[in-house]
Amino acid sequence: MGVQLEGKSISTTQGFVRLLNRLVKDQKIGSNIVPIVPDESRTFGMEGMFKEIGIYAHAGQLYEPIDSGSIAYYKEAKDGQILEEGITECGSMSSFVAAGTAYSAHGINMIPFYIYYSMFGFQRVGDSIWAAADMRAKGFLIGGTAGRTTLNGEGLQHQDGHSHLNAMAFPTVRAYDPAWAYETVVIVLDGMRKLYQDLETAIYYITVHNEDYDMPAMPEGVEDGIIKGIYKFSSTEVAGAKARVQLFGSGAILRHVIEAAKILAEKYKVASDVWSVTSYTQLRREAQSVERWNMLHPDQPAKKSYIQNVLEGVPGPIISASDNVRAVGEQLLPYLDQDYYVLGCDGMGRSETRPALRRHFEVDAASVTIAALYRLSRSGAISGKEVAQAIRDLDYDPEKQNPLYA
Repeated sequence: MGVQLEGKSISTTQGFVRLLNRLVKDQKIGSNIVPIVPDESRTFGMEGMFKEIGIYAHAGQLYEPIDSGSIAYYKEAKDGQILEEGITECGSMSSFVAAGTAYSAHGINMIPFYIYYSMFGFQRVGDSIWAAADMRAKGFLIGGTAGRTTLNGEGLQHQDGHSHLNAMAFPTVRAYDPAWAYETVVIVLDGMRKLYQDLETAIYYITVHNEDYDMPAMPEGVEDGIIKGIYKFSSTEVAGAKARVQLFGSGAILRHVIEAAKILAEKYKVASDVWSVTSYTQLRREAQSVERWNMLHPDQPAKKSYIQNVLEGVPGPIISASDNVRAVGEQLLPYLDQDYYVLGCDGMGRSETRPALRRHFEVDAASVTIAALYRLSRSGAISGKEVAQAIRDLDYDPEKQNPLYA
């Protein structure tokens, strides 16, 4: 199912909604798709779906909506397909459970997509999500407007940086934080195949963001890495490079990691590889499983995890940056041979511009650059004086307050 978005400046939320539009129109499975929203459709750009598939109301449209004169008016209908439950996350989760267990309760594969503010999922209705997992529900939870620095201007109420941390504890939840629209498409389509063709039981949690930026074309052959959790996105070579670093990025912060690679090359003669990490949790779980197998089969040749195979022979250090708390990226600490340093958004959200927030939480391009140079200095590849000079060059305040306590 092609959704051509390369070269367009959109958010990953918009990219997902375009995919959802295609899915509900599909002749084979369209009627099985169940879009669920807790009174946030317009926030996610879903109003265009009102007229086409309607909002379910058992009695039909009983009033004239205030936006009846607009193209995307609020259309309710007895045969509406969108379940818009009002401002009730618990009500929406109940609809998700009903649709997600229809395969076992009624022998019908319904495919629910519950789209909501990411802060209001695992934090607010975690018990309901756990109950859904316990009942073997299948479907997709889409955490919209995600990221501690990406949803700027609304303070701590909405700025989620820890839903992926919460999601770690849910055994059947497969959590992803894609940076590009094509990653979202690959994850959703692969998830649908695994759930409804291969008959696996899982809930996919996918965070999407509200920041518009240019979407690249998908590099060739990266689908497997997207699903398993990591793939190399790009490399930056430098003639006579002093050293080489690996830069991990996720979600909206991946672009800042790419910018850091450019700064490292142009200003400090450091080559780099940029990796898109779509799921730290999936990588950790697979690595845990491999380690467990090795422990229980000590007389057989040891297996290697996917992350070990991908990074075998790759020089460190590795710098990780995301819009989540550091503990999300730190899941890989026991499974990497290279020096590994994680940047993340520990601390309360606040109302500010995205550049200011990313400098505050230390996940912008300058922060990634400094972290990379610092870890290189620890290995002796460059001097501490060079790192100190870089801090001055990048107009970085070395005495700034730790964001965890700010």
